[in-house]
Amino acid sequence: MSLRNILRNHFFTTLRRAAATDDGRQAAAFALRGLLQPSPRDFDPALLAESAYTGLGSRADGPETNKRSDIVMISARFRSGSTLTWNLFRNVPGMTSYYEPLNERRWFDPQTRGDRVDSTHRKVADYWREFEGLEDLGELFQDEWSEQNFYLAENAWEPGLRTYLDALIEHAGGRPVLQFNRADFRLPWLRRNYPNAKLIHIYRHPRDQWCSMIGRPERFPKDGSMADFAAVDGFYVRRWARDLKYQFPFLDERAVEHPYQLHYYLWKLSYVYGRAWCDLSLSFEELSTRPERALFQLFEVCEVGAEHIESLLALITPPPFDKWKAYADESWFQAHESHCETVLADFFSTSQPPISDAGAVGGAVGGAVGGANHHVVATASQEAVS
Repeated sequence: MSLRNILRNHFFTTLRRAAATDDGRQAAAFALRGLLQPSPRDFDPALLAESAYTGLGSRADGPETNKRSDIVMISARFRSGSTLTWNLFRNVPGMTSYYEPLNERRWFDPQTRGDRVDSTHRKVADYWREFEGLEDLGELFQDEWSEQNFYLAENAWEPGLRTYLDALIEHAGGRPVLQFNRADFRLPWLRRNYPNAKLIHIYRHPRDQWCSMIGRPERFPKDGSMADFAAVDGFYVRRWARDLKYQFPFLDERAVEHPYQLHYYLWKLSYVYGRAWCDLSLSFEELSTRPERALFQLFEVCEVGAEHIESLLALITPPPFDKWKAYADESWFQAHESHCETVLADFFSTSQPPISDAGAVGGAVGGAVGGANHHVVATASQEAVS
C-alpha cells in the first residue's frame, strides 16, 4: 500500500471517529447550517418513470410491504403505558405484536437479550417470543437506531431501517404490530414510508412520567443538578437531548435550569409529534381508568373486532396517580413547565419545522394542532386522574 493510501485511510478513520462524537457533530451542524435544504423538491418525481430511450432498464417490481394496510405502529415515550398497549395487542388472536424492535437488547438474539423482565410491566413474562427464530435479523439491525439520529425527517433516506422493519412485518404470522419507544421524532418518516399503517400515540401526564422514570423521590431530589441526574437517568433523557439539540437547540443541557426541563421539552415535543402524525392519540390515564371506552376507540381506529375487549380488561391494572405531589408542589412544576412553554412558543414562531400537511408543530405547541386523516384524541378527564 502506498504512503498516500496509508495516510488517506488514517485521515478518514480519524474523521469518522470525530464525526461520531458530540463535538464533531456540532461542528458539522454549524458548518452545514443554511447549506442543506430540509425537503428539496426540484422536480416532479413522476418524471423518473419516463424513459428517454427504448430498451433502457426500468424500476424492478418488488413486494410493496410498506403499502400494507394491516400494519399497526405504536409510538410512546418510556414509562407511558406503551408496554401495556403492546401486551394488549399481543393477546388479541391473529396479531403478532413486536416489542421495541429498535431496542439495544436485540430481541432476536438470545446472546444479547438476556432474560430480565421489568417487574413493573405487569402480566408480561417475556418480550421476545415473537422474535424467536429470527436470528437472521442481526444482519439487518443497526445499533445506531437505539443510540442516535432519533429525528428522521419525512424525506430522510434510511433504506436499511425500512428493510429491517419490512422483514419483521413479512415474518409476522398475523397482523403485524410494532411498538416503539424510539420513534416519536421518526413519525414523519414512518408515515411517509408506511402510508397505510395505523399509527398510535400513547402519552402520560409529564409529572407522573417523570416520577416513574426516576423512581423514589430521594434518588433525585427536586434541587438535584444535571451532574447528579446522570446517575439516575435510566431512560436516556440526556442521550435524547444531546442527539436532538441539533434540530431543537433549547435541548442543550447548558440551557436548562433543571433536568425536569429537559424531560418536559421531550415530553411536549413527543406529544406534539404524536398529535401531528398519528391516527390516534391516547392517554395512559384514559387507558387505565376507562379501559373499555379506550379500547373501543383504539380498536375502532385499528380495525380490530370489539369482541376481544372484555377478555383484555384483566390485563389492565391502574397504577397510583399523582405521585408527583410527593416530589414537589404544583408551583415548582408549573414554574419549570411555563419556562419551557415560553421557549417552545418562541422557537416555533421563528423557525420552519419540517412538517408536511399532516400537521403543524408550531400550531400544536400553541394548542391548535393539525393531524393525520381521521385523527382522534382520547384524554382522561380531570376526575379520572386526580
